[in-house]
Amino acid sequence: MCHPIKGRLFRKDYYNKLRSHLRSIGILPQLRILYLSCHSILEYDEINLFREIGYHVFSPGDYVDKDNPGKPLLRRYSEKKSLEEIADLQAFNSFGSHGPENKNKLIKSFVDRFDIIIVMHMPQWITLNWEVMKHKVVIWRTIGQSTKYIEESLYIYRLQGLKIVRYSPLEKNIQNYIGDDTVIRFYKDPNEYFGWNGRNKSIMTISQEIGKRTDACHFDLYKLVVSHFDSQLFGPGNQNIDVPYIGEVSHNELIKALQEYRCYLYTGTFPASYTLGFIEAWMTGIPIVSIGNKLMHDRFTDEGLYEIPKLIINGENGFYADSIEEIKNIINLLMNNHTLASKISQAGRISAIKYFGKHKIKSEWHNFLNNF
Repeated sequence: MCHPIKGRLFRKDYYNKLRSHLRSIGILPQLRILYLSCHSILEYDEINLFREIGYHVFSPGDYVDKDNPGKPLLRRYSEKKSLEEIADLQAFNSFGSHGPENKNKLIKSFVDRFDIIIVMHMPQWITLNWEVMKHKVVIWRTIGQSTKYIEESLYIYRLQGLKIVRYSPLEKNIQNYIGDDTVIRFYKDPNEYFGWNGRNKSIMTISQEIGKRTDACHFDLYKLVVSHFDSQLFGPGNQNIDVPYIGEVSHNELIKALQEYRCYLYTGTFPASYTLGFIEAWMTGIPIVSIGNKLMHDRFTDEGLYEIPKLIINGENGFYADSIEEIKNIINLLMNNHTLASKISQAGRISAIKYFGKHKIKSEWHNFLNNF
């Protein structure tokens, strides 16, 4: 006799696959997703994933506000827009201010072009547009920047059917937490991020505008560590800071750096549980040396959101420590022991694929979206 819970899960998986197959051969209509984004790289990855699953996806881009309009993706190629996307863009630009600000005041006729609306982080795109989108499937996709005030502001919409996809299970510790429908992490493709060799006996870190976000990114701790080693800071907005930096580089150049630098110093970005840079580094296999929970919260209240000490098994698939001296000792050890660094690299990459691998995340999104 079939176990009742296993039986239900089997039937659900079967019908999800059947529904997906019927959409792929045109018997069921292809679902259309409107993706409202505030982060270009995360947007790029998820849109590509949804398209691979079989959805039509339109995004107006990662525009946030007038002073921070986003930027083109630094990718290996620029995808041409399909005729459907061009039509969607024309429809998006046909109302309001004729530009990205239209995200703040959508109209029903535009929303009705889509079946599912995914909103990345920005709560105002839900609160300002709820009346014209509430008859659709609306998904709030978190990126690790929610606060008790954001949770509270979305509570009423949650009661009215707002779906929530969390990016970390530790977000449950946010004050005023309004729940979730599932937890799906961001991802990287192991076939793209691989090949660490560590020939360059230097530290690398990826951080955007670290000098402006001193506390959130623990820039003071970063400087104390790298002052004893050769290092390079990658990322935009890091001019005029008193540490070696390269700035923003191309996608391929970044992967090459992740492959060649000996270790990666991670100082976090409060309040994020983990960041995109961490995923890219861990997936490539560069040994991670991170600040621990106490250093992360030396100036912030510990709300139980920081996930790195839970993902890393200290000394096996990476390192974390809660004193500057210990971090420097670990880095010094990695610089002088390539065999140890290689062991950490291999275990770290295996763990990264386990948590953030594309195949896993694609399956999770496929199963979740097939419910609609």
